[in-house]
Amino acid sequence: MNPEDNGRRKVLKGALGTGVLAAGAAIAPNLLFPALAQGERLVPFTDDASEAFQWRPIQPNTTHWQDTREITNFFTSNDDFYLVQHYGQPEVNNDSYRLKVTGMVDNELDLSLSDLMNGDVIEQQVGFECGGNSQRLLYGLIGNANWRGPTLSSILERAGIQDGAKEIVFFAADIAQEEIRGREVDKAFARSLSIEDAMRPENMLAFEMNGEPLPHYHGKPLRLVVPGWYGVANVKWLTQIHVQDTRYMGRFMGRDYVTLKRDNVGGVERWVENSVTTLNLKSAIVRVVESGSNFTIQGFVLNDGTPLESVEVKVDDGPWQRAQLNPRNTKYSWKLWSFDWDNPSSGEHTIVSRVTDIDGNVQPTNDQLPEKVSFWEDFGQFPRQVTI
Repeated sequence: MNPEDNGRRKVLKGALGTGVLAAGAAIAPNLLFPALAQGERLVPFTDDASEAFQWRPIQPNTTHWQDTREITNFFTSNDDFYLVQHYGQPEVNNDSYRLKVTGMVDNELDLSLSDLMNGDVIEQQVGFECGGNSQRLLYGLIGNANWRGPTLSSILERAGIQDGAKEIVFFAADIAQEEIRGREVDKAFARSLSIEDAMRPENMLAFEMNGEPLPHYHGKPLRLVVPGWYGVANVKWLTQIHVQDTRYMGRFMGRDYVTLKRDNVGGVERWVENSVTTLNLKSAIVRVVESGSNFTIQGFVLNDGTPLESVEVKVDDGPWQRAQLNPRNTKYSWKLWSFDWDNPSSGEHTIVSRVTDIDGNVQPTNDQLPEKVSFWEDFGQFPRQVTI
């Protein structure tokens, strides 16, 4: 057997095998993206992105993306959940691990993994994507998992944030040398949140992923999970939480993961830079399934947790038609959806989806996206081509 084929089989084993989903309510099979049944087939996409797409098995210290055309479960297996790291994948010993909480706090903390496991532990479903996820990768820098760990707010409340504090910085164990103005300095991966953002009750320090101890490449033994935010905010290999009264301006807040786009500032057009933070409203079609004469279009939505009004599908120049959302979806999970495509005519078709939230925000077309020179935050409508 080809080693890559074997790797593909391993990473496509879904969370259903772990029993994670078994506790949920019974769901119509076509809404769960099941493995293809006898007599069903995937209708191949014929667009340029699909023909140029290349999948590769997970490898140490490299970026990994899943083939979204092969999504078969509500939860992404730990082996196929996307991976991005910037300073390698440090090995951290669970027994000697300590999380320090320092800075402008009443009580500095030095917590073991056991201390964290015995804290205010919650469990929730959170899906997110990399800020650099793109149509070129069929939006494969994505994943949806069930996370378990203590709430961030409970740790911060225990430490006691002092008056005047403005930001909280999350430092990781992955460290590398950066050349800054001609000098080599050791820099740890780090991101920051405002006090208000950090104290959201859903933020958590995850030590479990899909019912298993957090895997090494997903930040073992502890990572920050910030529901509704791009993946860069979910700091892996977390070792220190520092409270301060100034803005943190490390590479991944002030120089990298910064979207540069043209914006109207008080009536003046300017190029504005913003750190990548909350998820933009996005939907995408990931597969078309044929069963006899029946066709089903399936896809996902990611957003910041704002409830959705609708997901719609358009075929060629036809009207927008409402798709059916999976009732298994939760506030911060990815939202799977399905659309019954009745009696498509033979030939080539262009299909596209769009999502609208309850605040009236509508996923824009690519032409409607703001002009920008950075590739971060790609959330435009993604037309796909298929031949029936």
